[in-house]
Amino acid sequence: MKIRTFEYFIREAISSLRHNSLMSIASVSTVALSLLILGLFLVMVLNLNHMASALESQVQISVYLQDNLTAQQMRAIGEQITKLPGVTQVTFVSKDEALARFKQRLGEQQGLLSALGDTNPLPNSYEIKVDKPENVKPVAQAVEKIKGVENARFGQEVVDRLFHLTRMVRIFGVVIIIFLALAALFIIANTIRITVFARRKEIGIMKYVGATDWFIRWPFLIEGMILGFSGALIAVVLLNETYAVLTQQVYESLAFLPLIPKQPFLTNLSIVLLVLGTTIGALGSTISLKRFMKV
Repeated sequence: MKIRTFEYFIREAISSLRHNSLMSIASVSTVALSLLILGLFLVMVLNLNHMASALESQVQISVYLQDNLTAQQMRAIGEQITKLPGVTQVTFVSKDEALARFKQRLGEQQGLLSALGDTNPLPNSYEIKVDKPENVKPVAQAVEKIKGVENARFGQEVVDRLFHLTRMVRIFGVVIIIFLALAALFIIANTIRITVFARRKEIGIMKYVGATDWFIRWPFLIEGMILGFSGALIAVVLLNETYAVLTQQVYESLAFLPLIPKQPFLTNLSIVLLVLGTTIGALGSTISLKRFMKV
């Protein structure tokens, strides 16, 4: 394609946008709203997935040792645990440390332990972290077979529910994102179709005088891409501002929630939405032109 021809297509696209300014504003607004809704849902799903992954990474196995083990026997158990596939960290917790943690959790109610006197009923233990959440159960089962281990606990019911929840969030999120993207494509295609319909006679005349299909398509294709990009740009600006405000409020009131940091998350998401908006605009134009090109 010659540069002059491409420049002509761009001028025609811009001219069309100017002559149909109200329709262009409506199209850009529709694209912006569609992609803003899609972007907000993406932010929600990705943050929920981030929180779920953070919770999964915090799951650990508590291994309680039998009484009357020597220091050498306990070290040997620790070495065996370290060699198990999937184990990334093994931390020894002595009886005294376990009791100190328990007292700290009790807070002002530490007096309840006075009846124990100098007795410490808590066992020595190991805390284990694994590389993948799905390795928690098999590692716990392998640890329980080691001689000198009383039992290994990881809150199986809670972990199973957590894994089920994270799977549901990911599957549901993908389905909804695909649905919203298709809905945005449908809305944009129909919006652009109105513009094409208003110029159907012009298309017919161009076909009649011998213009090729692509010569007719290109201005509309560029017009759709401009509309898609402009709408996406508005959506990106609004999304960035909204996320900045929301994260600030969350950090001030719910600091324990592990939200995705603004950068590079927002930059990457902005690029995705801009590319998506431009692509949807081009696809919308292509779909809309099919009917009117059959003259």
